[in-house]
Parts: sequence; C-alpha cells; structure tokens
Amino acid sequence: MTAAQHRRPVELAKAYRLLNHGPTVLVSAAAGGRRNIMAAAWTMPLDFDPPKVAVVLDKSTYTRELLEASGEFVLQVPVRAQLDLCNALGSVSGRDADASGGVDKFAAYGLTTFAGSATDAPLLEGCAAWLECRLLPEPPIQQRYDLFLGEVVAAQADARVFSDSRWHFDGHDTLRTLHHVAGGHFLIDGDAADAQPLAPLRR
Repeated sequence: MTAAQHRRPVELAKAYRLLNHGPTVLVSAAAGGRRNIMAAAWTMPLDFDPPKVAVVLDKSTYTRELLEASGEFVLQVPVRAQLDLCNALGSVSGRDADASGGVDKFAAYGLTTFAGSATDAPLLEGCAAWLECRLLPEPPIQQRYDLFLGEVVAAQADARVFSDSRWHFDGHDTLRTLHHVAGGHFLIDGDAADAQPLAPLRR
C-alpha cells in the first residue's frame, strides 16, 4: 500500500487530538497562484466543537502573507523521516530571492502534495496528520501577538499511527512525530501509556 492509501478522515470533534501532544507542524497556504510551506513550533488546539486551533506566524513570513490573502491554511504534522526537511522548511524563506523573485519550496525540495477536501492550500504527502483550517479573523491579536486562529474544517491522519482517536507509533518509528526544541534540535515522540483509574482515598 502507498502512504496515501493509509489516509483516513478524522472526526472533527476529535481533530484536537492530532495536535494535543504538542508536535512541530508545517503550515501551508496558497493565494494568487503562489504557495508556501513553513515549520512552526508554536501551535495548539483551542476547542472541540467547532474545532479550533491557534498558530504563531511572524510578520516576516511569506506563509502568513498568503494565509491572510486566502483566509485558509493547513497544519500538517511531520514525521521522523521528514526531520531534515522540517528543519530546512523552517530555515529557508519563500521570500528568498532568485531569478523569479522568490523560492517555491515545494519545487526546490521536490515535495509531493495532494489536494484537500475543504481548502485550496497544498497538503504535503508523507505527514502523519493534516488539518485544513479556515482563518477566524482577529486583526488585533494577529498584529499585536502574531497569533492566528483557525476553525478546522477537515482533518485526516495516517491510520498506521492514528486511529480510534489515538496515536500509536509502535512498529512505525519513521512515522513518529517531531518536537522542535531550538537550533535544529528535535525530540521524537516515544512510548504511549494509558492511565489507570485510582481508587478514591478513604477517610
């Protein structure tokens, strides 16, 4: 089976679980025939129904410009096999000058994308999860704090590592998710453990 054959829709009320473990994400957006993708470490789920997310995007980023123009974006959860790529996408700007006036990072790194079901932003193949989002405009916090809110309008995950609303990485080490610390240093998700109920204290 190809990686694409493992993609499954995720119930929107459970989409927050795709981000609840705090992974580094890749943010993509497209507008006016332009597209870009960047790494972001500061993102989080905000709500269940409708599901909402938050992500910090600096004013200098090209992805932010495209997101603001289109009103939509995708958060994708990269995996261990994409560690070097994730670091590169967070280190190179789509604004970097070349003969055409910018760098198409998708073309420059030979990235394969697929179309989403609810947005026009490109989705990157090989990730563990994808959340298509519609921007919830909040200009004051966007300008003051670089904080963007989005409503998740579609979500998918690789069923080999996310099913029944849970992450499970055993046997799929290359699909473990990433956590950026600083300076190109990442932590990789480890083992999972389920909490057991405790008996109430007796007085």
